[in-house]
Amino acid sequence: MTAGKNAPSQAVLRFTGVTLGYNSFTVLRDIDIEVQRGQVVAVMGGSGSGKTTMLRAATGQIVPLAGHIEAFGQDVARARGEALRKLRQRMGVLFQQGALFTDLNVFENVAFPLREHTRDPEAEILRKVLDKLDAVGLRAAAHLKVSEISGGMARRVALARAIVLEPELVLYDEPFAGLDPISLGIAAQLIRTLTDRLNCASVLITHDVAESFSIVDRVYMVGQGRLIASGTPDELSASDDTYVRQFIDGAPDGPIAFNYPETDAFRAWMSAHGGTP
Repeated sequence: MTAGKNAPSQAVLRFTGVTLGYNSFTVLRDIDIEVQRGQVVAVMGGSGSGKTTMLRAATGQIVPLAGHIEAFGQDVARARGEALRKLRQRMGVLFQQGALFTDLNVFENVAFPLREHTRDPEAEILRKVLDKLDAVGLRAAAHLKVSEISGGMARRVALARAIVLEPELVLYDEPFAGLDPISLGIAAQLIRTLTDRLNCASVLITHDVAESFSIVDRVYMVGQGRLIASGTPDELSASDDTYVRQFIDGAPDGPIAFNYPETDAFRAWMSAHGGTP
């Protein structure tokens, strides 16, 4: 694993005592995480553990019920309008399904953020887009339609689009989901290489242990509504915590129960429908 480089003392992204939820349902409580420039950090946990909720909070889509979220030293929850737009411009997001525009070719998909957020002349847009496509190995695919490329290639095009503005923070939502082993390995090494090249901070929302552990500097593991563990991949691999071991080993038995836990909201719903929880 390659360590992050040139990390300053101030975090690019910091959660301090953060509680997140929707209406009366609390998803995560008292979360503390910190991501430095040059680091690749993984946020891991089972399905429904709140990983994507953390990504939404980092980009200001939802506000914390308690605690503070800072991006580039600014309180994300207090940012409104133009201030929030400027914060988001300093971030890149790779969505789980890529979210490419099917009516645009590869080049125009990557060029889209430049056309939306800059006044760069066409020659500069051409240079920047081809540079980022070259970084993901797809410079010669610039002319192709989205329907003419594979799923793994589409994920790389989406990655090129996420970094074309050279953001200071890149957030990846399940970047390895649905990829074949070769494409998965390529995607993992690209994330590490591009983080080092741009000297940005990268956060992976993932449940893929093997590929993530091979490239990240630090891991935060969430589950059961809280931060279960944090540390380097080596530290977590050596952990004897029952939740950590169940997740890393993929064991069917452990603290992660098969049945979704009952909540007050569920009991209220059952009562309103004449049922017994």
